[in-house]
Amino acid sequence: MQIESLNDIWEAVCTELKKRMTEISFNVWFQDLHPIEIRNGEIVLGIYSDYKKQIIENNYLHIIKPSIKEIMGIDMEIKIVVEDENGKIIQSVITPINSSFEDSFTFDNFIMGSCNRFAHAASMAVADNPRIIYNPLVIYGPSGVGKTHLMLAIRNRIKEKFPEKKIEYVRCEEFTNQLIEAIHTGTADLFRNRFRNLDVLLIDDIQFIAGKEQTQEEFFNTFNALHQGNKQLVFTMDRPPKDVKTLDDRIRNRLEMGLFADITPPDYETRVGIIKKKAESLNISLEENLVYYIAEHIKMNTRQLEGVVKKLQAFIQIQNHTPTISVVQGIIREVVNDTKPEPIKIEKIVAEVARTYDVSEKDIVSRRKTAELAKARQIAMYIAKETTELGYKPIGEAFGKDHTTVLYAVKKMETFLKENQHEKEIIDDIIKNLKNEA
Repeated sequence: MQIESLNDIWEAVCTELKKRMTEISFNVWFQDLHPIEIRNGEIVLGIYSDYKKQIIENNYLHIIKPSIKEIMGIDMEIKIVVEDENGKIIQSVITPINSSFEDSFTFDNFIMGSCNRFAHAASMAVADNPRIIYNPLVIYGPSGVGKTHLMLAIRNRIKEKFPEKKIEYVRCEEFTNQLIEAIHTGTADLFRNRFRNLDVLLIDDIQFIAGKEQTQEEFFNTFNALHQGNKQLVFTMDRPPKDVKTLDDRIRNRLEMGLFADITPPDYETRVGIIKKKAESLNISLEENLVYYIAEHIKMNTRQLEGVVKKLQAFIQIQNHTPTISVVQGIIREVVNDTKPEPIKIEKIVAEVARTYDVSEKDIVSRRKTAELAKARQIAMYIAKETTELGYKPIGEAFGKDHTTVLYAVKKMETFLKENQHEKEIIDDIIKNLKNEA
C-alpha cells in the first residue's frame, strides 16, 4: 500500500489492529476512531463517544502503539479526543456519529393514521411525562413501519423538555456487542455503570437478546435497576414478546408490566399523508395523481414510500420538469428492488451464532474441535443451508470444510432439533432475527 496521507497511515494501522484483536472488538470500539493530526511525536485521534474513549484508553493503547510503530517505524504518543458531528472537540459528552440524522425524527414529522395512532399517543405521553405514564413502553410491528421514528421522537422530545436527564438510545445488537466486549476486556463494571445510571433507556429491536443468556441476564438486571429507580424504559420489537420463544420468562414478565403498542403497515390515507409530507420536506410539488399512484402501489413499507419521493426529487432537479406516470413506475421498480432484503451472508450467520452461544466468530470458522465449537459450527452450517441459496460446497468453503462435512452437519442438526424443542426455538429465533436484519 502506498502511504501518501494521514488517512493512508491510519488505514494501514487499522489493518494491523485487525490482526491483533477480534473482529467484534474492532467493530465495536474502533470503527469510529479516526486520525486528526500528527504533531510533536503525538498522533491525535478523534471519536464520537466519551464512553468508547474511556474503553480504548483503559484497554487498547498497548495494542494501538505497536500497531502505529509497525507502520510508521517510530514510537508515537497517542491522544484521543471526543468530537461532535461537526468535528468540534467536546468534553465527556456521548454524541453519536449520526446524531444530526437521528435528531431529525420528531413527532411533528410523524404521519398518524389508524395503523399507528395508539402507538403515537402512547409515545407522546411517555415523552411528555417520563416514568409517570407507561413504564416500560413496548412498541412492536414489522420492519419499516415507523417504530424507530417514534423511539427517536421520544428521545428527542425528552432531550428538549428535560435537558438535565441522562438518555441513552441504543440498538440491541450494539448493546449485545458492547456487553460481550466488556466481559472479555474486564470492563463490565463500566458498562453497567453506563446503563444503570440513566434516566431514560431506549433499546431498538430488543428481540435480539432472545437466546443469549449473558445478554438477557445483564438486561434483566439493568431493567430492574432502572425500573425500581422510577426511570423510563422504552423498547421496540418486531413481534409481541409472547412470539419470541426463547425470551427469558423473567424478561417477558417485566415487559408485560408496561404497555404494548403495535404498529401495522400504513393504510392508504396514511400512505398519501407520508408521501405529501416527505415531498413538502424536500421542497417539491407532486401532482395528486402521482401521489395516489405511489400510495396504491407501495403498501407495506414507509421507507419505500419516502425512497420514491427522494428519487423523484432528484429527477425533478436534474430534468427540470414534472415526472410522468411512466417515470414514477420506473422509480417504484428501482426502490422496491433497492429495498429488497439483501441475501443473508455467512458472516452474519456466524456473528449471530457466536453471540448466541458465546463463542468467537474466528473459532467457529477455525479448525478447533472442542464440543462447544463443533456444535456452534454445525448450527451455523445448518442455518446457512436454511436461509441462503448456497449449496453444500460453497457453505463448506466458507467454513474451511468440504461439502460432505456440511451435509453431515445439516442432517445431524435436523435429527437433533426434532428431539430438542428448546434448541429448535433458539435457532428459529436466530433465523427470524437474521431475516429481520436482511
